[in-house]
Amino acid sequence: MGSEGGKARTMLKRLQRKTLIPAQIVGYAATLLVGVTIVMLSVQLYADIRPVLTQQSDVFRNHAVTLNKTVSTLNSLDKQGIYFSDDELADIAAQPFVKNVAPFRSSSFSAYAAISLGPQTLRTDLFFESIPDEYIDVRSDQWHWDTTSALSQSSNQAIPIIIPEDYLNLYNFGFAESQALPVISQGAIESVVFSLRLSGRGRTQTFVGHIVGFSGKINTILVPDSFLRWANETFGDKPSGSPSRLLVEFSDASDARIPAYIESHGYTVKQDELENSKMIFFFHLAILFVIVVALIIIVLSVAFIIMSLNVIVQRNRDLFCNLYNIGYAPRQIARYYQRIVALITVADIAVATALALFLRKIYIAKLATLFTIDGSALPLLVTAALTALLLAGLYALLILRTIRRTVEPTAKA
Repeated sequence: MGSEGGKARTMLKRLQRKTLIPAQIVGYAATLLVGVTIVMLSVQLYADIRPVLTQQSDVFRNHAVTLNKTVSTLNSLDKQGIYFSDDELADIAAQPFVKNVAPFRSSSFSAYAAISLGPQTLRTDLFFESIPDEYIDVRSDQWHWDTTSALSQSSNQAIPIIIPEDYLNLYNFGFAESQALPVISQGAIESVVFSLRLSGRGRTQTFVGHIVGFSGKINTILVPDSFLRWANETFGDKPSGSPSRLLVEFSDASDARIPAYIESHGYTVKQDELENSKMIFFFHLAILFVIVVALIIIVLSVAFIIMSLNVIVQRNRDLFCNLYNIGYAPRQIARYYQRIVALITVADIAVATALALFLRKIYIAKLATLFTIDGSALPLLVTAALTALLLAGLYALLILRTIRRTVEPTAKA
């Protein structure tokens, strides 16, 4: 009985194999290979490049930019024009692309620094600013200020400071050259301790300071917000006014509405920050366009194989009806075509995965000269697995439905 069932299944497969059209299978495999390869490669490229475009090579951990008003002739005559009012702050915070707004706090006291470089001592007046600590990406044990021991003359607590990278470059390539002073690396200057004298409201006190980081984004000297609050209360000779600069964190730095809003309100940010947002926006747009094109190719390949199966069913309608009439269920008739199409689809996606991984190695080798890419190929592999499962399940349902619609009405008639 079992041998007769096996012979029957073998005969059925032979009959069904003769109904296949090789050219249609090759056409489907070729179009699916192209579409799936492009989709997987686009998803993987997006996953590899996005961290490079959005990472902060700075001490600031979020997608934040410095926002200020344009200094015009009118502002020069009336300095109040450079400050942000409460209504303007509320309007900025209410924008859908703005996540957080943090005003800069400025020092309202005199600060004087002295640092020894070999036989010479450099002295200069300083100013300080601060922003909320959650925007600073340095070690917490470095970015700390204890106000309880601040007024003690015996306190050896150092003031942590972040300076702009441009300041060090100006010293190394400008001032040091003209004064025959040694150049200083970032690592070296972070180990240097210098004296800071703060004065105001009839008080003077000397502290030590040390540099814990460098900023390429903000041209100011930053200190912990807790320190500046305490110093303004202790030495400040004027009340804190409205902020003249804001640190604005965007929900999506590539949002196309950001440059338009900044320009329409007369605000300014560093040009490279806007260019970075534009670059991210166009990168997203290009990846989206490529994925859409690839999906269209995949949809066309799916439509192609479905049309091919419909042609096969219509050309062999009598065969399928006879098989149904002698006892074969639609599911048994459809099973062969389901397996063939699923096998071709999975094999095609496996080849596409290998091809996409090979192409990824090529572009990573090229990009490695410009960026450091540490991402894995997991997005590509997940896309391949999901595509294979989705298409295999879709084909199984469509093939069964086509067979059933073909044979069951005939039987009823």
